[in-house]
Amino acid sequence: MSTKNLSDIRWPSLCEMFFAQAEARGNAPFLWHNEGNGFASVSWAEAARDVTILASQLRANGIKQGDRVVIVSDSRPEWCVSDLAIMSIGAISVPAYTTNTHRDHLHILENSGAKGAIISTRALGENFLPAAHQSDALQFIISMDDQGRDQEINARIANWKDIMASGAMDAGEIRQFVREIKREDTACLIYTSGTGGAPKGVMLSHGAVLHNCEGAKHVVDMLDVDHHRFLSFLPLSHAYEHSAGQFLPILLGAEIYYAQSLDKLGANFLDARPTVMTVVPRLFEMLQAKISRGIEKQGGIKLKLFERALALGIKRDEGRETPLDWVENIILDKLVRKNVREKFGGRIEALISGGAALNPDVGAFFSALGLPLLQGYGQTESAPVIAVNRPGQAKMDTVGPPLADTEVKIAADGEILVRGELLMQGYWRNPEATEAAIQNGWLHTGDVGLITAEGHLKITDRKKDIIVLDKGDNVSPQRIEGILTLEPEIAQAMIYGEGHPYLVGLIIPDPEWLSGWARENNLNASICLREILDDPDLEKRLRKSLDRAVDRVNVELSRLERLRRYIIGFESFSIENSMMTPTLKIRRHIINKTYKNQLEDLY
Repeated sequence: MSTKNLSDIRWPSLCEMFFAQAEARGNAPFLWHNEGNGFASVSWAEAARDVTILASQLRANGIKQGDRVVIVSDSRPEWCVSDLAIMSIGAISVPAYTTNTHRDHLHILENSGAKGAIISTRALGENFLPAAHQSDALQFIISMDDQGRDQEINARIANWKDIMASGAMDAGEIRQFVREIKREDTACLIYTSGTGGAPKGVMLSHGAVLHNCEGAKHVVDMLDVDHHRFLSFLPLSHAYEHSAGQFLPILLGAEIYYAQSLDKLGANFLDARPTVMTVVPRLFEMLQAKISRGIEKQGGIKLKLFERALALGIKRDEGRETPLDWVENIILDKLVRKNVREKFGGRIEALISGGAALNPDVGAFFSALGLPLLQGYGQTESAPVIAVNRPGQAKMDTVGPPLADTEVKIAADGEILVRGELLMQGYWRNPEATEAAIQNGWLHTGDVGLITAEGHLKITDRKKDIIVLDKGDNVSPQRIEGILTLEPEIAQAMIYGEGHPYLVGLIIPDPEWLSGWARENNLNASICLREILDDPDLEKRLRKSLDRAVDRVNVELSRLERLRRYIIGFESFSIENSMMTPTLKIRRHIINKTYKNQLEDLY
């Protein structure tokens, strides 16, 4: 059997798929990680060996079929090995965000009843170990790095390196466990990132994740690439990266490069030279602003060529290209688009956007520059991908057709309903929430949309995010926020107005723009936002500049959508201050709690 045909098999489990690929690919590189001295690879054979050793160790620590084991780690080869080892003995992997607080970890440990945990760095241990000490169920921890603790905690702590160095394993027993796993068995318990309350544990079967990977493979097969490299940037604890950034590459027999950080992403693109990358819209909103500012600073002929490439690229993508445009586009491919593509490694065939709504203008921008940005749609409860645009057929205002073997219909009230093997088995220990989410076999997504004549799914709103004004008019805050943050002065925004006669909002100025504004106003370019807001005169001058951006946006909006008044936030929304999820979606309930009084004072 050729290794290429392995990706066409309907696998009984994620683990069976991995071990078959590892056996077929042997010493070929699989996982790449950079610890500061350049990227180094772990081969398929080495990964399979490590998975087997760790699985045997988990068995020795009493982990049985159905038991839960938490993973708290940065993205690295050991993350993938841990995930597969847990699943290989029929246990359930419980990924946890590295940004979790002590309270978050304690909630997950108590709710999941995890018996074991695998953690990486000492920094991550600072929040996790105190929670582990308070957990009644947790019995042991395996640490990839030295935790540097003299005082003992209730759970035993073992060293990853010692376990791997021992080489102790029962390969025959582990392979037998793998053969017994079925598609309907639970593979992982992924806790939602909590945009609106306490995270719920989503139970995903092997079949649900495989269904996602099989459907995504049909999309990736449309690309003219023989061997894929994925650059993994999003947290592996998120269902999107877990399925599309880890198990899809395994299905394809692809290589995975783990990006180091946002600051080093540009260098990582050049090192990895990926063909596919899963992304969130916020990342590319920031990259668009960075690229645009850089070109504007250069000015002259470079700016004119860039603007022309952008305009003609959009025209080409919309099918309006004339024969003369075609000739000019060939020239611009070499003069402009090739340089842009090289900054992303030169081999990108698809940037697949999910996790939040993508502004169509952002998608059109990158596609016009030769970087196909394909918007998709899903949620953790669907493992997570439901629909995605296809290469060469993208409609920027839609999320594309549903994946293969995925049923989608629109309810009478406009809500998007989904059915298929991709659906979760339910929320862990929460039958009431499960019954509300899945009714008569259909997942009620909470999103509002329609299906176009071409069969593309179009998201028009999120039911729980819709703002209902005092006279009953419905307004989409996400649409307005997306338009506001495309202005160079504005980095982030949140719209407010439930039950009120008009909309108000919260605006966070763009840091780079703010530095320029400070210099123009004879201030230190590094002055912090709080200092400006604490000075009434400076605050007034800043607001006057931001007013111009808001006015530009309001011209494009309907009367109901216009932002009447706003406050300026004193700090950016971030994961650290809990105002954003790890996939960079804003947490409205947290922001509202912080700024509610000031927002209410605007009325």
